[in-house]
Amino acid sequence: MEPHAYDFLRRLLDAPGPSGYEHAPAQVWREEAATFADEVTHDVVGNSIARIGAREDAKDAPRVLLAGHIDEIGFVVSHIDKEGFLWVSPLGGWDDQIVVGQRLRILGGDGDVLGVIGKKAAHLLKEEDRRRPTRLDEMWIDIGAKDRADAARRVTVGDPAVIDSRLIELTDDICVARSIDNRVGAFVALEAARLISENRGQAEVYAVATAQEETTFGGAYTASFTIRPHVAIAIDVTHATDYPGANKKGDHEVEVGGGPVLGRGATINDGVFRGLRHAASELGIEIAIQANGRSSGTDADAMIHSGQGTATGVVSIPNRYMHSPNEMVSLSDIQNAAKLIAGFIRDLTPESDFRPGSHNWGKSA
Repeated sequence: MEPHAYDFLRRLLDAPGPSGYEHAPAQVWREEAATFADEVTHDVVGNSIARIGAREDAKDAPRVLLAGHIDEIGFVVSHIDKEGFLWVSPLGGWDDQIVVGQRLRILGGDGDVLGVIGKKAAHLLKEEDRRRPTRLDEMWIDIGAKDRADAARRVTVGDPAVIDSRLIELTDDICVARSIDNRVGAFVALEAARLISENRGQAEVYAVATAQEETTFGGAYTASFTIRPHVAIAIDVTHATDYPGANKKGDHEVEVGGGPVLGRGATINDGVFRGLRHAASELGIEIAIQANGRSSGTDADAMIHSGQGTATGVVSIPNRYMHSPNEMVSLSDIQNAAKLIAGFIRDLTPESDFRPGSHNWGKSA
């Protein structure tokens, strides 16, 4: 990955922004988008939108929405007790045993506040308690406060928090970060738009860093309702199956570094899937395919229901250790996802037809 793109990815991943509190990473995203997009804006839900217009000679340009949710899982302060300890509720889905002993960054009104997640030491637990995971509601946050008044000078109920960890590189291609789900999707959406801006086709492209996917899908609903796209592609992470005990029967053969993953299933338009698969073949990009039964678990599930509906696709990045402080992905998978999506978009024409049974999804169909 070239240095400027990597620096943007690092800043995006390190910015704290759990569901409903995405301002910091969204600001990073919009600043980058402003360097090349025709128009950059944001809405009341928290979505950030970058528009790339169609070629000047294009008539009746099809509209394409690229949705990568920018929120991460986190916590929200729910109580400050009289001793000054904080109690939290989850924002998104946590495996409680992963949370034990972590450092937290609380986004206080007057600046970030650091704390640690506490629980009773193992030495003091009864034998039966040692054998079961500690629940989140049994843990507390210690910010070193003397009492409630001391804590309340720095933190208030409703303040959000994230695990305090940063992007690190394990190799020149493999990196880990707490917010890969799904800042990498927001990154890919904007990088695909950047590629389109350099070689425009007949489609008008809206890259959207959607808000609140981990909690409400609110960003995807409002973005697709407002933009009314002909095609909407959700860009997310998916479970890799190249680690011990992975469910290959359910998630198929998916490797970190093995290329982007195309979703196929009930909520995914077959024409969009075929168009993306064709673009991968034309570009020589290795891909994997995952079957999604009733739903994909991505913004696509919201966009297909919004307004008059849209032809949806899902492009995912293989991810190990999802919803943990150290999610793992390949930089080459991220780059290839952006190239693949841009290739698909350049194939679209005003005559592209994604109704079931049609075989006219693009000029290469």
